[in-house]
Amino acid sequence: MIQLEVWGDYALFSRPELKVERMSYDVPTPSAARGLVEAVYYHPGLRWHIDRIYVLNPIRFVSIRRNEVKSKVLATAARAAAQGSGQPLYLASPQEIVQRASLVLQDVHYVIEAHFTMTDRAAPGDNPGKFQDIVTRRMERGQCYHTPYLGCREFPAKFRRWPGGAIPAIEETRDLGLMLFDFDYSDPKNITPAYFRARLEQGVVDVADREVLR
Repeated sequence: MIQLEVWGDYALFSRPELKVERMSYDVPTPSAARGLVEAVYYHPGLRWHIDRIYVLNPIRFVSIRRNEVKSKVLATAARAAAQGSGQPLYLASPQEIVQRASLVLQDVHYVIEAHFTMTDRAAPGDNPGKFQDIVTRRMERGQCYHTPYLGCREFPAKFRRWPGGAIPAIEETRDLGLMLFDFDYSDPKNITPAYFRARLEQGVVDVADREVLR
């Protein structure tokens, strides 16, 4: 089990039901929390499971405007270019950029509590003790495979290993409604989202004790 402390100026954990104007969930989704942990240490021989998310700062929203591109390069266009069609394989930013409003979280601070299980891709010499030592050392040294981010790459996160002791979560309890839990990759041809009923209980979202809805 690990406790990873993360914080940053802004965060955007996008609600999937809003397609154009982005709006954040009140707290990180379990999949976003797992992404933060995997940025510090990922290995095919283990899989991370989020247990709890502690909210340390009051939940505050702010509206900002961001530049986004309205198109993307399609796989069919890349395939045609590879076959010598002569079609340009790029996006012209001046023509594609649009400004869109986003409702994001401001001044966020969390502690993510997680554990891992071994997978069948672990090497013969791998074991839980080895992985625990590696991830603990990486958290203490501030090492990561890529910069952790709070929902979107333009909102980087600072992180460290939680030093221990009681976690001062906010004293707030309320229902957060249906929240994206993760994606089910068991069938690569039919990747489906999974949701759960999220609840903030004295500043803590208990992910381990949840019923996943598919």
